Amino acid sequence: MAQYSKGDTPVAIVDDQNLTSRLWERSAAGDARQILRWSVDGQWRGMDWPQLAARVRGVAAGLIALGIQPGDRVALMSNTRVEWTVADLAILSAGAVTVPLYETSSVEQCAWILSDSGAKAAIVASADQAKQMDAAREGAANQDDFGVFVLDDGGLDALAERGDTNTAEQVAQRVAATTSDDHASVIYTSGTTGNPKGCLLTHGNVLSTARQTETIMPELFGPDESTLMFLPLAHVFGRIGQFACLESNTELGFARSVETLVDDLATFRPTFLLSVPRVFEKVFNAAQRKAEGPKRKVFDFAVATSREWATAPHPGPVTNLKRAVADRLVYRKLRAALGGRVRYCVSGGAPLAEHLAHFFNAGGITLLEAYGLTETSAASALNSPSKRRLGTVGRPNAGSEFRVAADGELLQRGPGVFTGYWKNPKATAEVLDDDGWFHTGDLGAIDDDGYIKITGRKKEIIVTAGGKNVAPAVLEERLKSYRLVSQAVVVGDNRAFVAALVTLEPDELAAFAKEHELSGSPAELAENQTVRAEVDKAVEHANQAVSKAESIRKVAVLPRDFTIEHGEMTPTLKLKRSAITEHFADEIEGLYR
Repeated sequence: MAQYSKGDTPVAIVDDQNLTSRLWERSAAGDARQILRWSVDGQWRGMDWPQLAARVRGVAAGLIALGIQPGDRVALMSNTRVEWTVADLAILSAGAVTVPLYETSSVEQCAWILSDSGAKAAIVASADQAKQMDAAREGAANQDDFGVFVLDDGGLDALAERGDTNTAEQVAQRVAATTSDDHASVIYTSGTTGNPKGCLLTHGNVLSTARQTETIMPELFGPDESTLMFLPLAHVFGRIGQFACLESNTELGFARSVETLVDDLATFRPTFLLSVPRVFEKVFNAAQRKAEGPKRKVFDFAVATSREWATAPHPGPVTNLKRAVADRLVYRKLRAALGGRVRYCVSGGAPLAEHLAHFFNAGGITLLEAYGLTETSAASALNSPSKRRLGTVGRPNAGSEFRVAADGELLQRGPGVFTGYWKNPKATAEVLDDDGWFHTGDLGAIDDDGYIKITGRKKEIIVTAGGKNVAPAVLEERLKSYRLVSQAVVVGDNRAFVAALVTLEPDELAAFAKEHELSGSPAELAENQTVRAEVDKAVEHANQAVSKAESIRKVAVLPRDFTIEHGEMTPTLKLKRSAITEHFADEIEGLYR
């Protein structure tokens, strides 16, 4: 089994190129194609390259007039919207560094990031977020010199009004002076424990990943393609998607909100989507939930057919006929729900369950898994449409190298790897060795063709009291593949056996209760024996993937789901295990009494 893999020749990046270079090139050429689109009162509006350049120039000039110097940090806290991209490009065009904050960040988190980054100003979405900034900066030394600009109140216009002819000329000078080695962003990892660390990414880090992504996936990106952005742009995955679209002249649309996503997909009609596995799970669960009564057998037939079609080396006429029937009855509804034109979806940020890949692929939507971290500028390994291997995250990006250490940890180096953690050399030295290898913290394997498979997180390995090492990922993914299960966390470190905490999918639980004539609140239903019996089936299914020593012996069904608000999930929907085990310590102890 190979333990090393390297991508092809990297995309060339000239030293004086930066993340705004394409903007100025295309606007100077008078490219009148709409590059950004957003919805207002149900009507889609657009902005072409010259219009975008004029808007960015004005806001950047305002930042310079405000006193922002090259290398200064500017905080950007907002939901995903067109103004986010304009503000990001303006900050970079002023020679400054963007510091993204999630719109769900608490006052305490804002205070830490603003203090640690030394941000000189902030652009926020709403008045409430402005109040958060004020509270976060209470008592700060430069409180009076810190400007907060609110998008909902015309904050970009207010910035642009500060600029003049002189500062507009300075924008061009700063753009020309910005090279690929200059810092573009300090992105704070959401973290599962402690204060987040600021990952320093250069223009070259982000630019190389964006250009390699469009090169590896030419079927997704280009002037005839489009995507609808609903991922948080504060997260590196969404950010790389933004720049990959700008680099490739791909139309970038912005959903109004997650609540309006279905309507926005129907009217915008993108050709590809970028998302995290949790969203694909919700799409699958919603389709499953709608299939009540006799329709449920039809849906189950479609799921079984997707597995059969995906796993057959050469699907025969019977399998193809089944797929055609399933397409007419189920799959075409899936495509319609995504707007009718989506051909590809890219999944990143967490492991993708195999049954989801089967279902989408059989439905005519190629679901491609990718891999990357904030420290690697997001996607550092990709499955391309023409060269994909199910169950892997693909092969390394151009110029990137991967190898597996003796303890199974995946190491990476290449043009996308960050320069270190902001003001934290100790933490940097812990993950970046002298040879430039970044220690990802993920466990993985590389096959003979260079495809990479992620098998778990190094820190999440459970060692039972009997000395058995257990990787929880495969058990948790299998549990979540069952209809009632929303989230699952496997426990058992230094314990006599492996157990699990399980939460229930609210809508699916309601449908299940109706089918079985059950009543009660979600917490009461979690204790119901019929519901427990269904969860036991999920446990039995999960245990089939592991040895007896690794199998789940007991399970606690929790009365509520894990949430961002309770601090149990990151804004990108990753579980915070330390918070979960702390919040549900009594339930865990109960499993071992």
